[in-house]
Amino acid sequence: MARTPAPILIPALLAAALAAGCSGSDSPAEAARPRGAPALTEAQARQVLASYAKGANRAGYRLSARTLPTIEADPQLSMDTAALKLRRAVRQRPAKMAFTDTTFYIPRLPGYPHWFAADAATGKGDRTVRHALLFTQAAAGAPWLLAADPYPTEPALSKIALDPAGFATPVDPAATDLAVAPGKLPRAHAALLTDGPRASGAALLADGAKTSETYKALKQGERALAGRGVTLSSRFSAAPYKVFALRTKDRGALVWYVLKQNEAYSATKRGRLAVSGDLVGLAPTRTARTRMDTTVLVQYLATVPPKGRATVSGMYRKAVTANGS
Repeated sequence: MARTPAPILIPALLAAALAAGCSGSDSPAEAARPRGAPALTEAQARQVLASYAKGANRAGYRLSARTLPTIEADPQLSMDTAALKLRRAVRQRPAKMAFTDTTFYIPRLPGYPHWFAADAATGKGDRTVRHALLFTQAAAGAPWLLAADPYPTEPALSKIALDPAGFATPVDPAATDLAVAPGKLPRAHAALLTDGPRASGAALLADGAKTSETYKALKQGERALAGRGVTLSSRFSAAPYKVFALRTKDRGALVWYVLKQNEAYSATKRGRLAVSGDLVGLAPTRTARTRMDTTVLVQYLATVPPKGRATVSGMYRKAVTANGS
């Protein structure tokens, strides 16, 4: 389903600020040894992507999320369902989706879930958007579903290593031959965004627009809202979704993971809060009076080196619930 690369946040002032803003014991030789069978062939992966685009375009044209469970899994499903609610509320269909410039990264896997990644683009010219799609299959014969699609701001997937047969190598979330185990990234990133660069584990992530700069933007947004009589409390946590990672050419890893953001807005005077921007469609416009609580999911794509700090290069953010009183 077509989405905008930088979803609108609530309130608009805060949106502007944020816009600135294998087992672990495997040796390199052991990790390079093929294990398991490829999840599927490249031809089959192309069919999966084409089928997904067809289903997403149908859902977008109808402005209905009814069929999304047949082509998506969480967190993508919850996020795109919320995106369709917004579009239905503003009566705006998404642009038709057509993937181009596609490269597939198919790992050898010893068992289920099966999964693969795809680097692709939609749009043309200065409206081109890159995608880091991740599809999963829960069991033999189960449908292939899009589970994640963060937008990379650099050609991160081109760093993925391929074996002589052209297949990628999965990295265990608990791998210890990296600067940080992929499975530890969500908690470290959540700590940084909640409590700042001095939080426990925050030093594992390099400074950047999606790490330290986002934290600064959030603090600036909170101060600006306070000047308008609105208090904002924001906390991030690791979302309960599987972490996926593929080996890169430098023996590092490219990692997909998800955070949950809980926001609480409060105001002493009625009329200071409103359901608008990214929250449209999630609650009646007049629901918020003096308090509003929201849940946001944020997908991330990060590159972890063998030594050094992890770099976050992609994301997709969407509010999925809103409750006012």
